[in-house]
Amino acid sequence: MGTVAQRRGAKELSAAPDITVMRDPSPPAAQPGQPDTEHALFEVRKHIHPRAVTGWFAGWRWALVWATQILFYGIPWLTWGDRPAVLFALEDRRFFIFGLVLYPQDFIYLTGLLIISALSLFLFTAIAGRLWCGYACPQTVYTEIFMWIERAIEGDRNARIKLDRSPWTFQKIARRGSRHVAWIAVALWTGMTFVGYFTPIRTLTANLASLSLGNWEWFWVLFYSFATWGNAGFMREQVCKYMCPYARFQSAMFDRDTLIITYDAARGEPRGSRSRKADPRATGLGSCVDCGICVEVCPTGIDIRKGLQYECIGCAACIDGCNQVMDRMNYPRGLIRYTTTRALESGLDRASVWRRVLRPRVLIYTTILGLIVVTLGITLALRAPFKADIIRDRMLSRIVEDGVIENSFGLQLMNSSEAPRRFRVKVVGIDGIALAGATEFDVDSAAVRRVPLSVRLEPGLGKPGANPIRFEVEAIDSPGHTVVARSTFLIPR
Repeated sequence: MGTVAQRRGAKELSAAPDITVMRDPSPPAAQPGQPDTEHALFEVRKHIHPRAVTGWFAGWRWALVWATQILFYGIPWLTWGDRPAVLFALEDRRFFIFGLVLYPQDFIYLTGLLIISALSLFLFTAIAGRLWCGYACPQTVYTEIFMWIERAIEGDRNARIKLDRSPWTFQKIARRGSRHVAWIAVALWTGMTFVGYFTPIRTLTANLASLSLGNWEWFWVLFYSFATWGNAGFMREQVCKYMCPYARFQSAMFDRDTLIITYDAARGEPRGSRSRKADPRATGLGSCVDCGICVEVCPTGIDIRKGLQYECIGCAACIDGCNQVMDRMNYPRGLIRYTTTRALESGLDRASVWRRVLRPRVLIYTTILGLIVVTLGITLALRAPFKADIIRDRMLSRIVEDGVIENSFGLQLMNSSEAPRRFRVKVVGIDGIALAGATEFDVDSAAVRRVPLSVRLEPGLGKPGANPIRFEVEAIDSPGHTVVARSTFLIPR
């Protein structure tokens, strides 16, 4: 997809006018004595048709589109033994991630993952702005895919604008219909893949072929498909500008040493059109030829020459577009580039810019992020292959034959390994306390078993009231792995 889009983008840029760009005239001012014009409270959305562009940053953007989508669409089809490699089995309350089997009690790992994601966002934003938004955000990725489909079916930017303005004919209906069929196909595939992380994808595909999906499966497939179709096909920049909260608080993460996409006004102004052969110094003009390419390639429709704006998602399409124009004019590249506010104000060279990018704030984020990643990795590596929870029975205590005191408990054994295990249970904490009945239990692979336990104590031992005790659960086939569950043994007063 990227190769076709790049060839088309090169063709569009090569066909662009050299020196001029047409703009709509400003509306005439109201004449004296005439009533004021009535204005809408909200700006009417203007449909944006971004021009395809090629270049270094466009290549990176498409590389991440391919990488993220290969992972997203491919992982549900991977197997690990006789099960999917990644499966979030909500009904069974088990989460399979390759060799890991996690339970709701392992929520701490999800917390760690969310903290790592947040700190990574802070780190990348402090270094170079909205890298996530411009290259890896699902909204950006699917918008890029949908725009590629749109260009492949309806043509380049000028052809799409012409098609928008043309009357509804059979040809227009066929093109628009084909575009939506392709969009819906991608959206349905995306919705199926999303649900495939919660229901085995092979089972899901077979059920879909026979139209026998469950109610919730139908709901989430159609809901996620509709969201993909709507967000990437219609709303596009509206999601980034109005729905995503990150656009509003990103400025709190920036400082004067953050790499951002900037227009070098000192070099570019005063802007103006000119011939390729004209010497800009002789005409008194800057390097900007006022071609408008930077605006035409922008997926959110902003003019980066007006300065950094919250609508900018950091995709760097304007850099690629401007560099191509500079090449055609035989001017140096970098009129629009990644640099810092301090560098523009002080004229710092590239080496000085990068030295200031690696500032204490960035180093602190990196250190904290590294410590959390290492800690989470060690915790997962040393994680016990099973868990045990003890639950007291509703009957607090009772006296059985010969005055023996008995308390009842329920022991929940969770086997986190991919092989069946046998567990031995013993109770300690009071002299003479013991289990009545079986003390060894079998649990299937990646399964949960709840077993009843009766704990007895001879009369005269312990003290009246609550006595702390411990249940020690050991895996017989894995010596050294012992889990302790704490509770209390009640003795009538």
